[in-house]
Amino acid sequence: MSAMLPLEHGDDKIQGWHRDRLAVIYVRQSSRQQVADHGESTRLQYGLTGRAAALGWPASRVMVIDEDLGRSAANAAERPGFARLVAEITMGHVGLVLGLEMSRLARAGRDWHQLIELCTLAGALLADADGVYDPDWYNDRLLLGLKGTMTELELHLIRQRMASGRLARAGRGELAVPLPAGFARRASGEVALDPDEQVQAVVRLVFGLFEQLGTVHAVLRFLAGHQVQIGMRERSGPGKGEVAWRAPHQQGLVNMLRNPAYAGICAYGRSRTDPARRLPGREHSGRARGLESGQWLVRIDGALPAYISVEQYERNLARLAANRARAESMGAPREGPALPGGLVACGICGHRLQVSYEASGQGLTGRYCCQRRHHTYGQARCQQMAARFLDEHVVAQVLSALAPAALELSVTAAAQAGDRRAEADRIWRQRLERAGFACDRARRQYQLAEPENRLVARQLEREREAALAERAHLGEEYQRYQRARPARLSAAELAAIRALASDIPALWAAPTTTIADRKPLLRAVVESVQVTADGATERVHAAITWAGGQQTHAGLRRPVARTGQLSYYPALTERIRALAGQGLGSAAIAGQLAAEGFRTPRQHERFHDGEIQQLIRRLGPRPGLDHDHRTDQGGLGPGQWWLAALAREISMPVATLSGWLKRGWITGRQDTRPPCRWIITADSAEVERLRTLHQLPAGYHNRRRWTDDGTPIETSTDKEPGNHARENLRSLH
Repeated sequence: MSAMLPLEHGDDKIQGWHRDRLAVIYVRQSSRQQVADHGESTRLQYGLTGRAAALGWPASRVMVIDEDLGRSAANAAERPGFARLVAEITMGHVGLVLGLEMSRLARAGRDWHQLIELCTLAGALLADADGVYDPDWYNDRLLLGLKGTMTELELHLIRQRMASGRLARAGRGELAVPLPAGFARRASGEVALDPDEQVQAVVRLVFGLFEQLGTVHAVLRFLAGHQVQIGMRERSGPGKGEVAWRAPHQQGLVNMLRNPAYAGICAYGRSRTDPARRLPGREHSGRARGLESGQWLVRIDGALPAYISVEQYERNLARLAANRARAESMGAPREGPALPGGLVACGICGHRLQVSYEASGQGLTGRYCCQRRHHTYGQARCQQMAARFLDEHVVAQVLSALAPAALELSVTAAAQAGDRRAEADRIWRQRLERAGFACDRARRQYQLAEPENRLVARQLEREREAALAERAHLGEEYQRYQRARPARLSAAELAAIRALASDIPALWAAPTTTIADRKPLLRAVVESVQVTADGATERVHAAITWAGGQQTHAGLRRPVARTGQLSYYPALTERIRALAGQGLGSAAIAGQLAAEGFRTPRQHERFHDGEIQQLIRRLGPRPGLDHDHRTDQGGLGPGQWWLAALAREISMPVATLSGWLKRGWITGRQDTRPPCRWIITADSAEVERLRTLHQLPAGYHNRRRWTDDGTPIETSTDKEPGNHARENLRSLH
């Protein structure tokens, strides 16, 4: 019990109606561990019932609210006891709130001032070992505010000292932090490699596979395919310190590759807490990870035993960053057929070209497009081009570069394949050895049991039988694995590897070689491919930067959409006029153009007859074609145009004008004589309207527009054939 101090005048503040209400004793603890370790503090707080009795409250009107008893693992960061206290005060049921000291009532300034304000409104008093306080009195309210401020300062100093102590120990490399897989802490506190050989072998296998395969998913597929598990030391529970084998997963492998401890680096402060990102009810949320090594609080190289070198650790981080699907990184190899995808850069702006695919009769067709300025600033795209011509050029250069190293590649491939199989087989044999040890231990335990104690003997017998069954099952699995993947490559497999490596083009084009196999090989020797198109023409300059910094430059021809985009279009038209003037037919003209090296817009070797006829009509070198104005009703009248002639007048593609005709945006009729061309009716005003309409931005006709009177014009109206659509467009433009 606590006696009242001489200077305390509680009787002047405590009224009879206060004693008619409850006296609440609020017991606040930070955690269950604190309750277990600091029992004296809890006993003192429960002893406040005598203090309440001394102030005139009977035991029937004393309520104890224990914060820790109302807390569970799900709401560890919440304070249900404090919320209950606030609810009781708000309802007017509380006359006195008791605590061992004011800091025991609320540690946060917001909660403390909220409690004072509620007690003021409800008329409740506050009391601790020093006295009784009426928050409605000015002097008491000032004293309570000072105590709350001092409590916050005390908490700040405690946290600061604890953080400084942790940082000082981390700076000396003595801070005990949870260790990742592959490490163990000795009784002296020193960190060492895990004494289990199998645990070490699996960790080394993970880093070796990532060095060879380059992606986390490839490593995960190998481990899952060979049934390799990762050994972890239990950190708590009855099996603390024992090895538990778990299946590998993606995030666990990423954490292993990013952890500097495997490179012998003792690091502390690799993450920060951002209060703005913290979620309510989640104490450890709001962590900002992925900081650069220069932002770490502590970094001590060589303080821990290492599995890999610091250089390999930095290479792993760089490769993980490059595998991310970001605009500034090449990204991991994808399943699309564009082999240099992620390596192609724009020679105009320097940004990476985005790869898009569309379905065609030959499967997926890739296209490279520079979208960065378009998406970021709304500017026009720098350039875009089909992917196949560039892919073929890069592949040809790569195969040519690898040809002199065929023998070395065959030896390296055979050695890597053999090393992988040998390492996986070694881990399998270690698992069998572990299962054998478990059987021997179960046998010894069974033999040491007293025969009369049948209750224990029967349980030990069941455990021994289970260990024997697990060992037999593991042996059968190992035999099946050996039949599918022998530990050593056979002579036939070695010969096949050497034969395939000696003929790299055949290996590259083999049906068994997938796109996922080709892309890593290409990225191993090519660092980047920079392309620059000469405007809208077919000419493209490509610069391949090889691993090591050397460059190879080449001028390529890409497919384009129209003949007018060809850089040699003027020479082509002049040659067609000359050949047509000599009286040659379409087939003869096409053959002569192919012999002289003229290619189609799609970069085919030869124009077909229909393309030659279309070009002749467009150029008009022969009478009876574009210059023939006769129809079945006589010559073309005023305001009448051939479709191709009107397209040239407006400077637009014939296909676009033909689409307008189908939609009903222009008026025309079809000639009855072969070749049954269309005759468009358009006076000078109509021609000017069509020219203005053609200059509108792409996609304008499919947008929702509004007239002056507020009546919406539906998008579908613009697409339906008929004169009503033409009239709507005329009224708009």
